[in-house]
Amino acid sequence: MIKKLKIRFIVLAMVSLTVLLSLIVAGMNIANYRNVVNSADQRIEVLEENSERLFGGPGMGMQDPFGGFENGDGDVYGSLDDDDFDDGRFFGHGGAGGPSMSRDEAEESRFFTVILDSSGNVRQTNVDRIYSIDASEAEEMAKTAAASDEDEGFIDDFRYSVDEENGVTRVTFLDCGRTLETFRDFLKASVLMSLLGLLLVFFVILYFAGRIVRPVAESYEKQKRFITDAGHEIKTPLAIIKANLDLMDMELDSAESSDGSADIAKTAGELRESLGDINDQVVRLTDLTNDLVYLSRMEEGSGSLVMTEVPLSDIVTETVSSFEPLAAEKGKVICMEAEPMVTVQGSVKELEKLVSILMENAVKYSAAPEIKVDFRKRGKDAVLEISNRTDTELTNESLSHVFERFYRTDSSRNSATGGHGIGLSMASAIVGAHNGKITARTSDGHDFIVNASIPLA
Repeated sequence: MIKKLKIRFIVLAMVSLTVLLSLIVAGMNIANYRNVVNSADQRIEVLEENSERLFGGPGMGMQDPFGGFENGDGDVYGSLDDDDFDDGRFFGHGGAGGPSMSRDEAEESRFFTVILDSSGNVRQTNVDRIYSIDASEAEEMAKTAAASDEDEGFIDDFRYSVDEENGVTRVTFLDCGRTLETFRDFLKASVLMSLLGLLLVFFVILYFAGRIVRPVAESYEKQKRFITDAGHEIKTPLAIIKANLDLMDMELDSAESSDGSADIAKTAGELRESLGDINDQVVRLTDLTNDLVYLSRMEEGSGSLVMTEVPLSDIVTETVSSFEPLAAEKGKVICMEAEPMVTVQGSVKELEKLVSILMENAVKYSAAPEIKVDFRKRGKDAVLEISNRTDTELTNESLSHVFERFYRTDSSRNSATGGHGIGLSMASAIVGAHNGKITARTSDGHDFIVNASIPLA
């Protein structure tokens, strides 16, 4: 129990931290990537907004790099060094109040432009500001970008922008290799540092987990010790009360035999009835005490049990058959299907008690004459499924608590059947001690289906 609690604490802490770090790392890298994209788009916008300085008019000329601009007739009509251009800003503002680019930044930019006509044919290509791409490659990339139906995007490490005007398509590419490489380096570094941080935190949590759960462990151990010690202490006065009740009953018999008067017989009968009620409650309290002690012992886990390879098929068949007379007495019939030759690693005594608890619960609370028992191998488990109908309407909320101590779906069951509400808790503890799993479900709100699975030997 404590080991499982420690593992759950470590897992929960690590999952929470992993999610938190993942969100932080993802947020940082998404913001970083958007900054790369926005910066590239702003640079491209400056180039596009100042296309007249690049081409001498939209789609009309070719740039003479850092010299003049010539139109289609070969006439040079402008220079970047002319007084007409702003020396402070290499390309000035990209539109009214738009982004700007200094001359140094422009010198560092590696870009190229391709102009396509309305038919998609290349009209002009400018690769003077880049050396890693030739004209044919630029034209293929421009056609790919124009056919993508996206105004902006990436082709390899090149950010592109598609601008259509008057039947002419201008595709501008900006080399973002350096900034993308920086982004990738940051991504790798942040992921690596996060993984190293998680590993470090894991060892820290692993070291302190025992100390963190120690108060819970101590409280749990004290609770188990209290139940066990109190159970043993209660057994002694209950045994004395039971012995005195038997003695008083014998004395009443003796008094009746020595004095056969009607008054004595009447008084003895009334006393014997009262003693019978007291005896019933003593027996009930004794059974409850024994069950609580047993439950506390079983919750200590499989370490307290002697495990051997046992034929669970035979245990199920024999135990279920022993309940047929009781079921018949209550007007019910047990329909059983059991697969033979199924063995598990476990304790014969505890597995017999498990089947007995589930069958007793089904016979006691079944509202229909038929009780179904199905036992077979499923994958790597031996699965026992017992189902019965109930008068009480079952919900998923109530079924989630049926294995808790003293929980009842119907509080009136106590007076009607005499049970004390820890049978399924003991069944759950037995299954847990065998490293198995037990669940309860309903298909229509009135069929109570218990499913207990135990690993095969």
